[in-house]
Amino acid sequence: MERLAKRTRNIVADSAIACAALLAAFLLTSSRTSGLDPAVLAGVFVQSLVYGGLACFFSWLFRRELSPWRYVSTPDALVLARIALMTAASFLLLFFAAARADGLSRVVLALAPFFQMVGAISARMLRRAAHERALDSFAPLKSLTDRAPQAPELLLIGPTSAAETYLREAGRRRDNTWTPVGIIGLDSSEVGHQVRGVCIIESLGRLDEALVDLRRWNQYPRAILFLDEPARLTGLTAAQLGRLKNDGVRLLRLPSIVDLSQDDRVALLPMRDISVEELLPRGPIELDQVALKGLIGGRRVLITGAGGSIGAELVRQVAALEAGHVTLVDFSETALFEIDRELGETFPKLSRTAALVDVRNADRVTDCVRVEMPDLVFHAAALKHVSMVERHPVEGVLTNVLGTWNVAEAARIAGAAQMVLISTDKAVDPSNVMGATKRLAEAVIQGQQEDSETRFSAVRFGNVLGSAGSVVPIFRSQIDRGGPVTVTHPEMARYFMTIPEAAQLVLHATAACAYDLNAERSRLFLLEMGEPVKIMDLARQMIALSGRTLGKDIEIEITGLRPGEKLTEELLDEMESAIPCAPKVLEVVSTSALGVAPAHMRRLEAIAMRGDTDEIRRAIFDLVAQLRGEKPAGVPDLRVVSNR
Repeated sequence: MERLAKRTRNIVADSAIACAALLAAFLLTSSRTSGLDPAVLAGVFVQSLVYGGLACFFSWLFRRELSPWRYVSTPDALVLARIALMTAASFLLLFFAAARADGLSRVVLALAPFFQMVGAISARMLRRAAHERALDSFAPLKSLTDRAPQAPELLLIGPTSAAETYLREAGRRRDNTWTPVGIIGLDSSEVGHQVRGVCIIESLGRLDEALVDLRRWNQYPRAILFLDEPARLTGLTAAQLGRLKNDGVRLLRLPSIVDLSQDDRVALLPMRDISVEELLPRGPIELDQVALKGLIGGRRVLITGAGGSIGAELVRQVAALEAGHVTLVDFSETALFEIDRELGETFPKLSRTAALVDVRNADRVTDCVRVEMPDLVFHAAALKHVSMVERHPVEGVLTNVLGTWNVAEAARIAGAAQMVLISTDKAVDPSNVMGATKRLAEAVIQGQQEDSETRFSAVRFGNVLGSAGSVVPIFRSQIDRGGPVTVTHPEMARYFMTIPEAAQLVLHATAACAYDLNAERSRLFLLEMGEPVKIMDLARQMIALSGRTLGKDIEIEITGLRPGEKLTEELLDEMESAIPCAPKVLEVVSTSALGVAPAHMRRLEAIAMRGDTDEIRRAIFDLVAQLRGEKPAGVPDLRVVSNR
């Protein structure tokens, strides 16, 4: 009812403005501004009511009552101009039909729509100015102390349109956290222009000169706000950013698409500090939100490895997508406690369960999944440090292979709609135990689809910046200690993406599988990772971003390749090809039609329980060779699965 009243009020206001416009036009053009004949005035008043009625009709026709005045924009002004012209034209036609337009002044008819348009737009602009508190700067009695900046100085870097949006939103909210002192734009032709009272002082290519000027003016920024993804702002160098950090300047950014993916509002505040990995030389991955709420909203979701870097981010995004219930599974008490506590604080109304379960315990996993009855299962629990798994292959097999089998069997028995394995590019032509165990985990998923209502899939991607297995935290700790930064080989290169991007793309791949009617085979998805980055370049960038000088403050030490380590990682095996199936998601098509069978699991488990590291290493690489067609299948034979 209140909403209807507001809409009616908007239409009535537009009608009143139209009536006043016709009256003003008549009084302005009349040569008899005093002593007007009452009969003439009565006639003009009737005409103004008719004119206002027509304006009311066209305002309703163009649904102007649905457009809030406080958000008036250029398209709204164009619609208001159209309404004014159509009101005047209809008024002329009506009076021409009634009285051949006798006594209707052409000047009045020309001025009326102009006054109507100006009045309607002006009323809305005043409402918007009041909403954004733009009129505060006109307060004549403000003291000098009130006008002086009280907050730390903030420099904006990015597109002019984004700067205008931020300044407008900050002004509307009366945010006094920072005082904008200038804008570094992307177009040099805009230098000298002002955006809501803040000057565009330089273009991005002249950032150093702008900072010198600001220091001379005693307005050196305490923080810099990036209005776009830092990786997109060409012209910024790691050395520049490192010097800024050394000067104590905070590097801030607005929430990203991933951060705001579930929020329709323009939530510009609060800002957050930029992490080092966001400044590394890699292109940002664009994300699309289509179909994700339909996949997760209202459904029961179980995530293993929920306390890990990828698992925890999946938990956050699933919770933000309004899952019906989230089950957190992890064997690390501390990690499980932390993600459960975070979820309780961030989403207090979300139904959730924290289960301290080891995926290697088949009975416990089955009991947990049966009780929780999830619709979707994301299996992120794994041992992922290459060197650690290389030294402990038995633990790698028990967690990465048998753990995956246990979760897949439990999901199938409980009737889950989908189960998704988080895999890695190290599963491609594996040269280390960790990669081999993940390749066998993919084969477990491939072999599960036969005669099952549950849809099984795996998602393969490369290194995740900032994750537990990433080189970035290692480099950061080495730099903090003063070095040296250790690189195994100068030519080593890896694919990288951020943790939120990886989790988001896993959900995209899951959605692609969910809406595919072909459930006769398991599916393997590959995330587009961009171009590989040399680890040596990564080390140099991180040293520069820390404000240190390579060769002077810190050194890079080449340590040599570790056992099982490759110079470069591939995303596809020799027998595989990839086809696009969703934005930034590819489906892997393999010529192999083999998957592991229960007999293989029993054999691997028996060897692992004996603790024979040499035998378990031989067994897993032998199985991988059979899967890749490098040798004939042994005993027990590999299961032949559908590959249509």
